[in-house]
Amino acid sequence: MEAEKERFPRLRQVLLFVLLSHTWAEQEEYRIAEETERGSFVANLAKDIGLAVRELSWRRARIIFTNDKKYFQLNLQTGDLQVNEKLDREELCGPMEPCVLQFQVLLEEPLEVYRYKLLVTDINDNSPVFPEAEMILKIMENTLPGTVFPLKNAQDLDVGINNIQNYTIYPNSHFHVLTHNSGEGRKYPELVLDKVLDREEQPELRLTLLAVDGGVPPKTGTALVLIDILDINDNAPEFVQPFYHVQIVENSPLGSVIVTVSARDLDTGTNGEVFYSFFYGDEEISRTFALDELTGEIKIIRTLDFEKIMSYELDIKATDGAGLSGKCTVIIEVVDINDNTPELTVASLISSIPENSPETTIALFSIQDRDSGDNGRMVCSIQEDVPFTLKPSIENFYKLVTEGELDRESQAEYNITITVTDLGTPRLKTQHNLTVTVSDVNDNAPAFSQATYTLRVRENNSPALHIGSVSATDRDSGANAQVTYSLLPPHDPQLPLGSLVSINADNGQLFALRSLDFEALQAFEFRVGAADRGSPALSSQALVRVLVADANDNAPFVLYPLQNGSAPCTELVPRAAEAGYLVAKVVAVDGDSGQNAWLSYQLLKATEPGLFGVWAHNGEVRTARPLSERDAVKHRLLVLVRDHGEPPLSASVTLHVLLVDGFSQPYLPLPDAAAAEARADPLTVYLVVALASVSSLFLFSVLVFVAVRLCRRSRAASGGGCSGPEGPFPGHLVDVSGTGTLSHSYQYEVCLGRIWDQGI
Repeated sequence: MEAEKERFPRLRQVLLFVLLSHTWAEQEEYRIAEETERGSFVANLAKDIGLAVRELSWRRARIIFTNDKKYFQLNLQTGDLQVNEKLDREELCGPMEPCVLQFQVLLEEPLEVYRYKLLVTDINDNSPVFPEAEMILKIMENTLPGTVFPLKNAQDLDVGINNIQNYTIYPNSHFHVLTHNSGEGRKYPELVLDKVLDREEQPELRLTLLAVDGGVPPKTGTALVLIDILDINDNAPEFVQPFYHVQIVENSPLGSVIVTVSARDLDTGTNGEVFYSFFYGDEEISRTFALDELTGEIKIIRTLDFEKIMSYELDIKATDGAGLSGKCTVIIEVVDINDNTPELTVASLISSIPENSPETTIALFSIQDRDSGDNGRMVCSIQEDVPFTLKPSIENFYKLVTEGELDRESQAEYNITITVTDLGTPRLKTQHNLTVTVSDVNDNAPAFSQATYTLRVRENNSPALHIGSVSATDRDSGANAQVTYSLLPPHDPQLPLGSLVSINADNGQLFALRSLDFEALQAFEFRVGAADRGSPALSSQALVRVLVADANDNAPFVLYPLQNGSAPCTELVPRAAEAGYLVAKVVAVDGDSGQNAWLSYQLLKATEPGLFGVWAHNGEVRTARPLSERDAVKHRLLVLVRDHGEPPLSASVTLHVLLVDGFSQPYLPLPDAAAAEARADPLTVYLVVALASVSSLFLFSVLVFVAVRLCRRSRAASGGGCSGPEGPFPGHLVDVSGTGTLSHSYQYEVCLGRIWDQGI
């Protein structure tokens, strides 16, 4: 489809060129009836074009409609033009006749275009339909025969002979129908009166109008024609009674119906329709009462007052459509009752007062009742659940005052209902509502939701991280309740609070300004303040404690054996060592805490697996079995130190173990160590040599000092010379066996007297 869309502009240009060059093939015309089933045969295009069926495929033949619809399809296997979807002539062309569809057959390689016309013929698939199912005609009974009454015509969506051809009516004892042609070819009916009508004999006629089309078989449509026969006026309206006498209380609500007058007219139609009106145009009556001209209802439109007018006399006229009329009289008596409610007039009002104010006058008002006697006496009161009271003033004036100080935070608004009741029968009352608001005074400091906030944040956080919020509310309102948050100066001047956290002054959100390091700062606390915008401003404080949670960001660090790139440390193990002999202890630390600092040790690699083992919890390297002569002299152990963080971090250390028969055996450096020394950086070698020299010099000085001291004591005891084996120095040192590093006994004899004497 996309390829076809891309080629379509090019094809339109080519088609235009062909049109201008007069190379269109001669048009041919096909015919098909509407509502033909899908897949029906229309024509064999391959035969009509003069092509073999197989040429349609390789020349890429296709059908193009001007409106991009696919009413038909071309069967490339047979060359047949077939119906692709049912056609509705009325939908395609409406009333237009003939209904023609244009299409082209396009052959792309080489390009050829054939134009065709397809005539869609009509079938009688629509019945005549009247726009209204019922038509009403009003005809006077004295109408002369031959009078013509036009009727509404029916509509038929079909065309030609299948459209409406004539109209008939039944029963036709008084009328017949004429069918006329309009200028547009449509047929419309006219009703002709054949016989004089008599309303007294038959007041109405019900006729059926029938529209018939010319299809085979014909279809019809009907409508009901209702004829009302109108009477002539020969009777005047007459009232049911000439006098009406009614009573009404003076406090009747406006719009109340007092009485309904009624007149009858023996005629029908407009001659029998009765209209009511006041006989005289009295202004007082027309302003006080309203008369419905159709129903005869008399209503009150102005309040009645017995003290002014005690009764009314109304003359009513009834008139029919032809002008004939009748008359009656209505007497209305007004009954006096307690119809005046008390009136309350507010002289002054304070709608808003500041809270905490002392006794204050809120309103000053007066009351009155236009009635007399008990009907004019009044009682004034307010509800009991408000902190206000009424105090009588001069004459009929009252004051509404507060009973004490008001608290806006307890209640910010009061709705006070003042009720004035008279003592008449029945009692009437008037209620007046006053709304008093209590304005705010800044008498409440902001209150934090918690006195202490504990926030937790994991170390290595991203800068500007939201770590929590503090919240304070102020019971006041307006600017007095607008809270602003701030960081207060810390008690510890060494705490760089300004570089650690910040606070949003509007909503109290706290942010970490930089990445926190648990190893450097495990917890800190500070105070935040919340101040309102009242005058003067009130404030409060809360303590915020921030706990930095440790993250496993430090790998274990091995303290022993040293791994500084110098000559490796070699552990000497006598071959006589038994199982469990302590070879060395790997010492490591972790800068983290808790589980992140729990270390475990594991032997990853050994020259002879099974000879040595590492204790998981303390890092001790021990022999797993007794040594034998078959074991190699040199061993290399790789020990892994791992913490228990998530994810775990680890470090490794290498131990060199040398099996010796005795400690007097010269130490042989490992080949790997020699190679490492050869590859060491010259600067590192110089530093190591210097450090060793200083250490040796210091050790030598200590030994000389000790020897001198011992020799002096010996001379003092024996008169000179160095003591033999039985002297102050024991002949044999302590024999360390089994678990120590030394497994043989060595005898050291120190006699530095001669050396000292010679040096002197």
